[in-house]
Amino acid sequence: MLEQILHPQLHFNVETSLLLVILVALEAVLSADNAIALAAIAQGLKTPEEQRKALNIGLIAAYILRITLILTATWVINFWQVELLGALYLLWLVFRYFTSSEDDKGHSRNLEFASLWQAIPMIAVTDLAFSLDSVTTAIAVAEDIWLIVIGGTIGVITLRFLAGLFIRWLDEFSHLEDAGFVTVGFVGVRLLLKAVYPSFAVPEWVIISAILVMFVWGFSKRNPDFVPQKDS
Repeated sequence: MLEQILHPQLHFNVETSLLLVILVALEAVLSADNAIALAAIAQGLKTPEEQRKALNIGLIAAYILRITLILTATWVINFWQVELLGALYLLWLVFRYFTSSEDDKGHSRNLEFASLWQAIPMIAVTDLAFSLDSVTTAIAVAEDIWLIVIGGTIGVITLRFLAGLFIRWLDEFSHLEDAGFVTVGFVGVRLLLKAVYPSFAVPEWVIISAILVMFVWGFSKRNPDFVPQKDS
């Protein structure tokens, strides 16, 4: 795999372009629930400036971890314990969200952090856990490592954009955060099944369909108390 990075064979043709489009599309679809989780983590900080800074720094760290994962993917996938840890972390995140107390408006509270540097590692680790699923999916689609790196790079950029949007949308749409964390649970269960029962594979279309259904529900109801905030 390292050889492919040092001496990439760049053959741009219709098939390559199509593969790149598929990888970017997969990253965008599979990053939606990731973006909600990262947005919810960032909302644990008090000010919009801190939230933006946490996402920017956290996703730079996450990008480094993603590239490391891509370069070592053929080695990592031989250890089911890695996927098990990622699954348990995502399921813990879902458990923590749905068992959190509610505020006076009946909304689940976001994670609260005393400082910016408590949120940043959590953003990076959360993205890494999601990457265990998306990177293995990308490897199954494309054999050229440089294609996977480009797809992952575009995926992180897309993720930053989506997370910024979701920070606003989480307050605007009543069911969106719940829907997002349900899909986080889907990913966690999928990773868990892959770790303990490798021969059982959940079809990709099932996961994507479930994510789309949950997001239709998530955007189905606006919060009547929502007041748009002007950017400073």
